[in-house]
Order: sequence, then structure tokens, then C-alpha cells
Amino acid sequence: MKISEILRMALGSLGANKLRSSLTMLGITIGVFSVIGVMTAVTALRDSVESGLSFLGSNIIQIGKTPVGFSSDGSNRRRFENRRDITLADAQRLVQLLESHTEVVCLKLFNRDGIAQATYENRKTTPGLTFGGTDEYFLIANQYSIATGRNFTKADTDLARPVIIIGQSIVSKLFPSENPLGKSVKILGKTYQVIGTFAERGSSFGRSQDDVLMIPITRFVIDFGGARRTVNIAIQAPSQERYNETVDKIITAMRIVRGLRPEQDNDFELLSNDSLISAFAKVADAISAGAFVISGIALLAAGVGIMNIMLVSVTERTKEIGIRKAIGARKVSILTQFLIESVAISLAGGLVGILLGVGAGNGLAIMLKAAVVFPWGWAAAGVVVCCGIGVGFGFYPAWKAASLDPIEALRYE
Repeated sequence: MKISEILRMALGSLGANKLRSSLTMLGITIGVFSVIGVMTAVTALRDSVESGLSFLGSNIIQIGKTPVGFSSDGSNRRRFENRRDITLADAQRLVQLLESHTEVVCLKLFNRDGIAQATYENRKTTPGLTFGGTDEYFLIANQYSIATGRNFTKADTDLARPVIIIGQSIVSKLFPSENPLGKSVKILGKTYQVIGTFAERGSSFGRSQDDVLMIPITRFVIDFGGARRTVNIAIQAPSQERYNETVDKIITAMRIVRGLRPEQDNDFELLSNDSLISAFAKVADAISAGAFVISGIALLAAGVGIMNIMLVSVTERTKEIGIRKAIGARKVSILTQFLIESVAISLAGGLVGILLGVGAGNGLAIMLKAAVVFPWGWAAAGVVVCCGIGVGFGFYPAWKAASLDPIEALRYE
């Protein structure tokens, strides 16, 4: 028999039992959907993380109180949270020590209670704005730019002037039809004069980067206090070649600021693009491993289901097989037909699972404001795995069908 005839007969047999074939496909679909959906979402988020971390700027090292994604285990959490806060005085002392070694040292201090809300006359924004204090290097260290007005100056910080720079979402809500420069906005009961607006940044990690308001860090400490707040310090190395040298100098200077003895461990953390990406990668790898386990179990069960259905099919079509053999069908033709049926069921279920998985994964990515992706590598791997399942679990039923004795098969009722 020609391969085209064997293929037509195989697909015809599947079409004759649509419900049974569809239910068998469902197991494969679920298994493939779970892994493709997760990997699509993870790939999209990973790309978003790597591009979104441009807010750290080029050659930027950040100093913080705790590491990124530090463990929620009780002892570790207490160990990190019990560290001394990095105060504004600590940060200013570090700036003095590094003055001749770096070009940019940006200080940032944020309001973390999530209730910051801006008002102007009878207009107000929703609560939950990103509100904090910084200095003139905020733009360089965080990849922002000024749309209108001006940036902070050293004098603004030294004199703790009550001035503010606001993001575009605040501009659109408070000043929809007027120039915000020179206007006074009120935040948490304090009044500040608008001297500039940040250029639009869009969203990153599902959060708007335009819901931001920054005042001089010294004014922030005067208005809201520095107790139980830790300053984040962003330092830019002069060049990529001097990055490691700069890191060593930062660690030495910070240990001096913190008054640490040689035998004492650092009570601060250095963060970079690589460390943040690595922290996310650990989470992504754990999620991916879980998806593999779940999909592996689902695919194994689906493979057993395919084998069971194909054995039932062989039993139901025993007489048909006997007739075909009696009129000259070769063993290889029977084997090929049943293998094609098995692979077709598995592959069809896999393709449906891939489409649903890509749709669901990108749906989650869109909700989190991440880029839409198509994981070609994982999709190709899914197709190969489905074909392997079809051949692996369908081979025994196909061999059994091909090995039937034609005389016994013709007598079968």
C-alpha cells in the first residue's frame, strides 16, 4: 500500500470515533498546555525583567540593607531585617569617601506605606504613588529624563528646598489643561512647588513608572523623618573596565562608614543588574521545574490513555485486520497505519495544547505589561515530545495488530 493510502485510512479510522479520539487528545492537550503556558509566561517576564532593569543605568551598583528576594525563612528574615538602617548620614559620609573615585552617587529614600496621594486645588490622584527623596543624580541612575522644567541641583539638596518633580500620570490627573511648573501640590500634608516633570516611561513589571514624585532627600527627611527608613545608594562606575575596581572601593568605603571590624561580615548588600536577574531566574527556574513535573505526570497519563484506546481499537478491528491481511496487506502496512493513528492523536492534542498555552501565557504577560512572545523552541520541543509519545505508547498496540494471525483474525467475532 502507498503511504498516502495508509495515512487516509488511519485518519478515517480516527474520524469514525470522534468523541473517543477527542477525549484521548485531551490528556495530551492538558500536559502540553501546562508546560507551554508556564514557559511562555516565564519567557515573556524574563525578557521584561532584563529590559526593565535598564532603570539601574549603565555600570550601576546599588547598596541596600537587604539582598534581593531574601528568604522568607524566619531566621534569615530576622537576620536581615535586624541590620542597622542605612541612614542619610551614612550615605553622605560614603559620598565623601568616594568623591574622587566615582562620577555618580545617587541617594534615594522612599515612602513605603503605599498611601502617598497628590492633590492640587480640587483635584487629586489615587493613593499608592511612588513618593520619595533623591538628589540631582536620580535621572542618570534611574534612566529618567526631564520633559519640562529642570532637574534638582546640589543647592536644592543642600538647602532642603520644598520643590518637587512629578511623573506624567500625575501631570495628566492634576494639570490636564495647564502648565504644572510653578504650581504647588500637597502630598501627605506637605506642600511642594513643581520645578519639573519626568518624561513618560510607561510600565515595567506591571507597575507604572509615571506615578512618581520626587523631592530633595534632605527635605524628605525633614518632613517625614529618617527613623526606620533605609537609604538606597546607586553608584555608577566610571567605565565597565573599572567596574570591579569600583565595587572593591565601595565595599571598603561602606565598611568604614558602618564601623565594621576586619573579622565582621558586611551588614549591607550590593545589587546590580546581574544580581537582580539572577534572583528572578531562581524563581523562574523553580516555577519551570514545577511545570515540568505537572506536565510530565499529565503526559504519562495521556500516553497510557493512548495505549489503552489503541488496544481497544485493535480488538474492535480484529476482523478488519484479518480481511486486509488475507487480501495481501503486509505486516509493515498494518503497523504503520496504527502508529499513524497514535501519533495523529498525540500530535493533534499537542498542537491544541501549544496554542492554548501560548495564548494563556501571553495573556498573563499582557496583564503584567510584559512583551508578547512565542516560544518557538518550546513549541518545537512540544511537537517532538508528542510525536515520541505517540510512537512510544502506540507501538505495542500497532505491533499487536500487525502480528495478528489472519486466519484467527477472520474467525474473531
